[in-house]
Parts: sequence; C-alpha cells; structure tokens
Amino acid sequence: MKEHIMNDSVGQHPRRLQIHHEKLDAAFVVYRLEEAGATLLALPHSGHSTRLRLSHSDVVHTALEAYGWDKGRLRPPVPSASRITRMDEAMGWIAYIPNERYVLRRILGARCLVSPVTERHLYSWRRLGVVLGADHKAVQRWHAQAIDMVLSALAALKRAEGARPTVAGGALTHL
Repeated sequence: MKEHIMNDSVGQHPRRLQIHHEKLDAAFVVYRLEEAGATLLALPHSGHSTRLRLSHSDVVHTALEAYGWDKGRLRPPVPSASRITRMDEAMGWIAYIPNERYVLRRILGARCLVSPVTERHLYSWRRLGVVLGADHKAVQRWHAQAIDMVLSALAALKRAEGARPTVAGGALTHL
C-alpha cells in the first residue's frame, strides 16, 4: 500500500489517498473521478464562439485609474497533458454504467464535478436529491451503486487483460 499525495497545478490543498496497486477500491475510483471533474472545470474556455466581437477598442486607463476598476477573477492553472489524459480515462468509466441506468450516470457525472479552486463539489447530495426528486440518502446509495458498477467493470477489464493471449518467441501463450 502506497500513500499518494495529489498536489499539482490544480488545487492548493494536497489530497491524500491510499492507493492499492494490487486491487481497485471505491475510494480510488471516486478520487479519480473527482480529479477528472476538477481537470475538466480547469480547462480554459477558449476557442471559437458565436458571440459578437466588439469592433472598437476599450478606453485605455492610466495605472492609477485602472486600479480597482475590474475585480480579477481567480482562475485555476491550465491542467497538464497527463492530467487531461487521466481525465479522459476516468470520464470514460461512466460509460460502463448501462444506458438504462441513466439516473446513476447523471448522479456519478454530477458528483464528480469538483471546483479546481475551492475543491468543493458543485452539486451537494441534497441539491442532487432536489433535482431528482429523491431523498439525499437515496442519492448517496445510488452513487455507491454506480461506483460498484464501475468497479466491477474495471475488475472485469483487468481480468481480461491478464488472460489476453500474446505471442512470445513465436509461440502463443497466455499471460
């Protein structure tokens, strides 16, 4: 068992997690999904937009006049390429929940959205309960069911990778 501290460009406070390299557990899946949600929210909102651009330039202020005119918005740093790759992998896990269980997908997707600046969930259990018209305790149970579905799918993939045939020295062998 190895203690892993995540403290990189997104978020100020280190998050500690016990990672079991020999087995997957629910805490690891929740952590990876929350990390993916924080990475998603930290991505810059740039690119092409349908918004009209201003055709005139802004008034230029002196340094004395400019102070205090605009409150600076606290933005998280742009995530690294490795975090974006990890985000893509973890967000793909939501697809392991069957389509007919779309409520569980929605709960898992909403609950993984964590603010990269404050590290707080965007949707609390009670807020999800109000949106879904259910008790917040039921939403917590459904979230646990969704995590269990993802865990069982990841375990099946891990077993399938272990039994995958490979070619070693010209002979077909199983790992």
